[in-house]
Amino acid sequence: MAAAARPVVQPFLAALLGISCLPALAQVASADGAVPPFAELEAAGAIIGDVRINAQNIFDLDDPKESAWFYRVANQLHIRTRPSVIRRALLFRSGERVSLQVIEETERVLRAYSYLYDVSIRPIAYRDGIVDIEVSTRDTWTLQPGVSYSRGGGSNSSGFSLTERNLFGSGVTLGFANTSDVDRSGTEFKIAHHQVFGGRTVFQLNWADYTDGSTQSISLVRPFYALDARWALGASAAQFDRIDSVYTNDAIVSQYRHRQRSGEVFGGWSAGLIERWVQRYSVGVGYSEDLYANEPAAIPPAQLPLDQTLAYPFIRYEVIEDRYVKVVNRERIGRPEFFAMGFNARAQLGRSSTNFGSTQDLWLYSGSVSKGFSSAGGADLIAGASLSGQYGDGRGQRQSYGATAQFYRPQGQRALFYASAALDALRNPSPTDQLLLGGDNGLRGYPMRYQSGDNRALFTVEERLFTDWYIFRLIRVGAAVFFDVGRAWGGPYENVANPGWLRDVGVGLRLSNDRSASGNVLHLDVAFPLNADASIKEVQFLVKTYTSF
Repeated sequence: MAAAARPVVQPFLAALLGISCLPALAQVASADGAVPPFAELEAAGAIIGDVRINAQNIFDLDDPKESAWFYRVANQLHIRTRPSVIRRALLFRSGERVSLQVIEETERVLRAYSYLYDVSIRPIAYRDGIVDIEVSTRDTWTLQPGVSYSRGGGSNSSGFSLTERNLFGSGVTLGFANTSDVDRSGTEFKIAHHQVFGGRTVFQLNWADYTDGSTQSISLVRPFYALDARWALGASAAQFDRIDSVYTNDAIVSQYRHRQRSGEVFGGWSAGLIERWVQRYSVGVGYSEDLYANEPAAIPPAQLPLDQTLAYPFIRYEVIEDRYVKVVNRERIGRPEFFAMGFNARAQLGRSSTNFGSTQDLWLYSGSVSKGFSSAGGADLIAGASLSGQYGDGRGQRQSYGATAQFYRPQGQRALFYASAALDALRNPSPTDQLLLGGDNGLRGYPMRYQSGDNRALFTVEERLFTDWYIFRLIRVGAAVFFDVGRAWGGPYENVANPGWLRDVGVGLRLSNDRSASGNVLHLDVAFPLNADASIKEVQFLVKTYTSF
């Protein structure tokens, strides 16, 4: 805001918002002229004046630790995020009252963008009830060519990719990859933009061609982008064609062709954030078609799933409690994280009908709930549960249930005790549905998909170490000692060679790619199975990339 315009704008904003306490506002500033924090500004009813965007490059060349020649070269090669992209993502505007909740939520929104490494929002000037705000961001390196390799459960995956997550500083993601794993290999392409039409609309397009089929998806959604957002609207469509496998004892016992088409159109509305609670209502129409066939030259399953077409209207309800906790050294190394500790629930109910082209009259339902709990000692517990299924002909069909719990207890600044539990169950599943457990999904001392069944349980405890080692200001280093115990059981494909509870212990190194937009954490683990049969190696080496510790 220009200095000459300020004397005119301030009285106008004050009158417009009904402010009659400007003398009290002026008293908020401290005697030395320091700008008060947002909480005090909100209590005083301050109005937002100028909002200045300071979009910074990847490295701070004024920092002696980041002033070497290769940091300068990286900054010169990188195209910074456009200030307009950051401005459009803000949840506050000039002329609005200061809200600490909105400021904090804006930081969470900005930090969720992979192309931003750091975010700072602070008041920089205050007089006569008007506060100027500076939003400072620092970019990540977003052009990511590379060769990937991972090993888990005794199987290897590899690939070549080229992805730009902030094309010309616009926030657009454009990517290409050639991948190969134990199931298939192929070529993938994707494009995504979260500010289509200059607003909040998100566009995504994915296309892939694999050795056993293909997949395509497209969506255009204006989501509930903030807690106080009042409406949402969107449409999506997807299809895939692939070979699915059935596993027993870490081996493929049958394969079949699976083709699916699906789509959804919805609209939603909300009264916004009211006393730290949000309720959202949505209605829409969904469609899905699943077709199954035997695959030539493959061993067919004993029974194929039945073809199914579902066309259904649905209603959806969400409730969210605005309670987020900012922490460090939980799932990331040395970077702020936001844990959703409030009550969060979502439920959806639909009705498919043969009158709409469905193969069966069914009620379709799904739901999830989560809640966080904190102790005076700084420990956090986050628990959740989910369910989904179909109901028709007087019984439930294809029902799925799940429950999770994660416990974090800090031990000083650099150590953390972590424990987790996950329970899953299938009831009246299709003939080929199964829950798998092995080195690829948490039981690190065993081959991938080693056990299968209609029930699954996995428990993990870890002692995590977060070091201050920051290699070349690029890679943060952590470590873990872990113990896993789990089991999958029940159903026609249960592991008969080693059906009981399985245990392993191990140690691992964690390397966080801190300045890259991927933000991935490389896991280098050595695991020792404690219930191995003769077919399992006594030592398992795992190289996997995750988004968390």
